[in-house]
Amino acid sequence: MPHLKRAHFISLTIALSMGACADGNAELGDSSAVMASMTLPDGAEAVSFLGETLMPPEQPEAVRAVYLERYAEAEDALIEAPQGADALVWMGRRTAYLGEYRSAIEIYTHALTLHPMDARLYRHRGHRYLTVRDLDRAIADLQRGLELVSGLPDEVELDGLPNRLNIPTSTLHFNLWYHLALSHYVKGDLEAALEAQRSCLAVSLHPDSVVAASYWLYMTLRRLGMGDEAAAVLGGISADMEIIESTGYLDLLLLYKGERTLEDLMGPAGSDATLQSTTTAYGLGVWYLLNDRPNEARETWERILTGRSQWPAFGYLAAESELARLGAE
Repeated sequence: MPHLKRAHFISLTIALSMGACADGNAELGDSSAVMASMTLPDGAEAVSFLGETLMPPEQPEAVRAVYLERYAEAEDALIEAPQGADALVWMGRRTAYLGEYRSAIEIYTHALTLHPMDARLYRHRGHRYLTVRDLDRAIADLQRGLELVSGLPDEVELDGLPNRLNIPTSTLHFNLWYHLALSHYVKGDLEAALEAQRSCLAVSLHPDSVVAASYWLYMTLRRLGMGDEAAAVLGGISADMEIIESTGYLDLLLLYKGERTLEDLMGPAGSDATLQSTTTAYGLGVWYLLNDRPNEARETWERILTGRSQWPAFGYLAAESELARLGAE
């Protein structure tokens, strides 16, 4: 974990050690993520679906400098309000952005002993359980978060690093459904993923959210043989959509629609891989699969795994799960 101010380190350590005794959510105090981390090699964050040890991903120096600056701000806020839900949410988020996913899970677990009815904590812990490949716990957390927000108005979720227009593009309800759908998809349960994806699209308010939800929904429908409904999803997608961040998802949907070519979307792999190129490469692999070119699909997914710094990315995670299932066949 990044270096903590002494006051924060002491208060958080004491709180975590007492978490198992808190009322109202006893099972949350005994974090499975904490126990799992004890069996990992020193410094590791996860073990991949293929059995490979995953260390904290490397980050460009300039990016890491920004993350550390924001981490320090979150740390100061937590010192001011050590039991505050907002401060704990952001402490967990800022810790995760530095690649310390299991430490973030510990923070959310502690926070849930104080705020067991705060859906945001389940949303973010569920996301990080997904990151470390603990799919069952991710699903359980995200479902619990959805139970807590049922019947309540949605709320905008601020970005960890604001986009170029400083316009948040997602909401709490969207993110709960989105990460639940992705957890089911990665697990290979396409029927459960489809149900969550439909709900996710229904609460997608911004064009970026619509494109992101539509991308995963389209692939799932096609893989389930529901071509007509998949075509209807593409009917709502156009090149002139005002997209801020999700251009990769839009380009892939336009590829599926026949308005982009494979050459248009080819990008770097290996050590030069980026979040964008990883996202795109996974979608290209699915395109190959849907067009009866399974060998090229597999080769594309294998190339993704050479870009190890991108292992937390959803495209990497999905490619990894595809290859694990292919290996088991």
